[in-house]
Amino acid sequence: MDRYKGELLSANTRRFLAQPKRMLIGSEWLEAVGGGVLEVVDPASAQVFASVPAGEAADIDRAVAAARKAFEQGEWPRMRPVDRERLLLRLADLVEANAQELAEIEALDNGKPVTMARAVDVALVVDFLRYMAGWATKLEGSTMEVSVPLVRNREFFGFTRREPVGVVGAIIPWNFPLLMVAWKAGPALASGCTMVLKPAEET
Repeated sequence: MDRYKGELLSANTRRFLAQPKRMLIGSEWLEAVGGGVLEVVDPASAQVFASVPAGEAADIDRAVAAARKAFEQGEWPRMRPVDRERLLLRLADLVEANAQELAEIEALDNGKPVTMARAVDVALVVDFLRYMAGWATKLEGSTMEVSVPLVRNREFFGFTRREPVGVVGAIIPWNFPLLMVAWKAGPALASGCTMVLKPAEET
């Protein structure tokens, strides 16, 4: 597939579409345990433009195990908030630098014009990732004085501390796949969590 609605796809997009698609689990690109495959169809032309692994329960289990290991033993939850902020800003920069290719793929996924995918979908991803990057250094708890019964002339206080909770499971719909990834991953990563993302079968 070299064209989309009369527009030439970029060389980078064509190279991406020609590569085998796998699931990213624990820093490895893997096939589905059961070997199943889903065909991804461009709704504008009804043409199949990619094949992706059809994950099953066993794939979910190994993804959750990898995310749990990364949370318990990895660097991300213990990283300084300012460093998480820098990495999320870097991710936003990379999305922006590859906006045309991402827009072309998003257009194939949804049957929308490439110009709309670039001006809306991809642009919002960049803005949202930069917004959430800022939150990495803004998460804070609160402190309050408390009254303890039967104890006079003593000062007590309670406090809350916000910290990563663990593995976030995210399931996204078909209509704005790239933006939905940002909406789920941005807050989870900014707060120091790891995650497992399940996209819609159609995308």
